[in-house]
Amino acid sequence: MLAAVLLAPAQTAAAEPAVMAGGGTGPHPAGHETVPGLPGHTVYRPDVLPDSGKLPIVAWGNGACRADGTWFRNIPTEFASHGFLVVANGIPGGSGQTPSDMLTDALDWAVAENSAPGSRFRGRIDTTKIAVMGQSCGGLETMEVADDPRIDTTVMWNSGLMSLFDKWTRLRRLHAPIAYFAGGPKDIAYENALDDWDRPPAGLPAFMGDLDVWHYGTYAEPNGGEFGRVGVNWLKWQLKGDTAAKAEFVGPDCGLCTGEWDVMRKNLS
Repeated sequence: MLAAVLLAPAQTAAAEPAVMAGGGTGPHPAGHETVPGLPGHTVYRPDVLPDSGKLPIVAWGNGACRADGTWFRNIPTEFASHGFLVVANGIPGGSGQTPSDMLTDALDWAVAENSAPGSRFRGRIDTTKIAVMGQSCGGLETMEVADDPRIDTTVMWNSGLMSLFDKWTRLRRLHAPIAYFAGGPKDIAYENALDDWDRPPAGLPAFMGDLDVWHYGTYAEPNGGEFGRVGVNWLKWQLKGDTAAKAEFVGPDCGLCTGEWDVMRKNLS
């Protein structure tokens, strides 16, 4: 089971330039780059940093905990195009595996860049709005750092904790709204995610969205497909207070309640 949950979408990780641009469906065409101050990561950002509105921070852990910051490039590019600064574990086309503290390193770097003299990001990052998320093994990494008090939301993509010890320790430390997006009963992480569902602290806001796309999700589709669309709305609601995005998740006629998604919710309002 451990080997299975470390799998990730069948995307090819070929060597590519360090900078790509012009992607996503949002109002800020986005790309990715590597930065000298954060070795081992890939930074996704709008090609032209917005003049108004600061960029909330999103740290991303890859499936298989793989150290390839562009393996899932479609979905972080999509997020960045909607005005987020996304920092993925791994360099473009990288190999090997990542430790969970790379997610914390990403947050530390982004927070520091917002006040660093001479940084292009100086004064442009919203250091009070932070999400940490990951796919499969990247979700396990996410849970290892989710007790960081700076985090405003945690997102598990095709992921759930595996050991009972982790479920009884890590889930109890959660303090911010959490969302699970799973790929249906044939998703190898589906049962783990369901088993997580009743274990977080009482009163914690939580959302479970299940779409029958198996463990590989829709990450390989343009702009991350349906997972990309839903992820953007979760981030817009949680980190930007967008009421239209909130309607996808809240209310008896929520956007995801009336389509192909199966939905469970707790303490959301």
